[in-house]
Amino acid sequence: FIAAVSAGFKAKYKREVKPNSVLEIKLDYDVRERTARDPFGPFGWGPFGDSGFRFEVSKELGLNDILKNIRHAKEDDNIKGIYLHLTPMMPSGMATTEAVRNALIDFKTSGKFIVAYGEIIPQKGYYLASVADEIYVNPAGFVDFRGFQAELLFLKGLLEKLDIEAQVLYAGKYKSATEPFRLDKMSDENREQISHIINDMYGHFIKKISQARNIPETTLDSIADNMLVRDVEDAVKYNMVNGLAFYDEIIEKLKAKTGTAEKDKLSLISLEKYDNEEDDNNKGKAKDKIAVLYAEGAIVDGKGEEDEIGSEKYAKTIREIRENEKVKALVIRVNSPGGSVLASDVILREIALASKKMPVIVSMGDVAASGGYYISCMADTILAEPNTITGSIGVFGLLPNMQGFFNEHLGITFDGVKTGRFSDMGNVSRPLTAEEKSIIQTGIDSIYMDFKEHVAIGRGKSLEYIDSIAQGRVWTGTQAVANGLVDTIGNLNDAIVIAAQKAGITDYSVKEYPRQKDPFEKIVEGFSSDVAAYFIKMKIGPYYPLWRKAEEIKNLNGTQARMPFEMEIY
Repeated sequence: FIAAVSAGFKAKYKREVKPNSVLEIKLDYDVRERTARDPFGPFGWGPFGDSGFRFEVSKELGLNDILKNIRHAKEDDNIKGIYLHLTPMMPSGMATTEAVRNALIDFKTSGKFIVAYGEIIPQKGYYLASVADEIYVNPAGFVDFRGFQAELLFLKGLLEKLDIEAQVLYAGKYKSATEPFRLDKMSDENREQISHIINDMYGHFIKKISQARNIPETTLDSIADNMLVRDVEDAVKYNMVNGLAFYDEIIEKLKAKTGTAEKDKLSLISLEKYDNEEDDNNKGKAKDKIAVLYAEGAIVDGKGEEDEIGSEKYAKTIREIRENEKVKALVIRVNSPGGSVLASDVILREIALASKKMPVIVSMGDVAASGGYYISCMADTILAEPNTITGSIGVFGLLPNMQGFFNEHLGITFDGVKTGRFSDMGNVSRPLTAEEKSIIQTGIDSIYMDFKEHVAIGRGKSLEYIDSIAQGRVWTGTQAVANGLVDTIGNLNDAIVIAAQKAGITDYSVKEYPRQKDPFEKIVEGFSSDVAAYFIKMKIGPYYPLWRKAEEIKNLNGTQARMPFEMEIY
């Protein structure tokens, strides 16, 4: 019944864009690679009112639909310009921000305007807004422009207080994922790689803002380094913004730009309401297809959740793509910090088989590191954004010894029997023996060698060279192009164009994978996990990613190829 009602609403819902409209873009949520299928299409439940529940547009668009809608708005005669509604929270990664920013730059080639406004403008938001024709900030607001910082959390002291020993084994001198458990500060190698990453990203950030706002790079660097923008008047003084304004004054400015009479209401349409057209690539009925496989989230064994890259689900999907005669090329959009080595290897095997039949192109998002790079390395061409985080070719294993915690803090002891010397290897109630550590380390070293060999073959480089740039070290997209781990800077659309060229096709349509479950399937299977995650997200807000990370750690199995740290750019 619910599915039928949903279908009815979707059939009746049509995007109505009035002449002289302005498209409002507000990215105050963590943008995923593609829009999740909503049981009610573009609708959600609104709050109680005089008439009870009501339907309203509420879905969060994925990057695919955000970029699609900006492209459509560029050609839509009813859309006269874009209003960037900046918010204090811009949780998406820098590569995602870069993709939206580039789409806005392309939008401006139509001659249409972009106006940006915010009460508080964070650095990531300012980077996005810098392409606007005009930037305004609330007179009582703030523009944050202080440079980048990266801070890591170390747990060694806490574990020592609890008498928990982190038994760490790893391969690669930069494989710093384990440092928070064995050190109380960054190692010299880790400090080196993070400094290189953050300075490279910051340099790109300054360069692009300089080009957009016509402010010398040295001036911008001085503004940030000395924190010269301490109030909104400073932002105007240094040409960071065009002026100060309240929201109602912004509306009046937009009315003037669209020729809307002062007494009339501005036709402002949100990005979410604007979204109800199929992508141009999917409109045609071309026989030839290019498959776009979205690989987003941690890499896990088995089927995995919808926001994970489950080896069983993805291996099956790649086989389906490979065996589909209509599919002439495969583009994989990777946005993953890595995960299970076994799962990564299972997926890589299917990608290698697919590459024997068709071109395989990888497009990297915010992060494609460790296991995320593992599944990418066999592609014919690899593209990344300048501020993508990639590399991290290394492996680690971590097993806690909780004997002291159990004995001294809880008064718990353990005893048992076993049939062999290694029957209880991996038991957290006792420390590993020297022989057990040697066995595990040998396994890790073997996996690390396999990882480097896969990369050497996929990239057409010597093993010695790959070893020199591996070691678990992380690189930006720009740095990865320079060292050969990535072929070129580009986005998903660029990857699709390259795939078509390599496949020798000009008339094609794009088909997205893995298939998203339709509303009826979700209803039949139950929404228990989705509903639980929804309410947790509503309750803890910005701390939801930490809860999600704890869930990932709880479900870790086997040796891991994961990014050595979590990093947010603010």
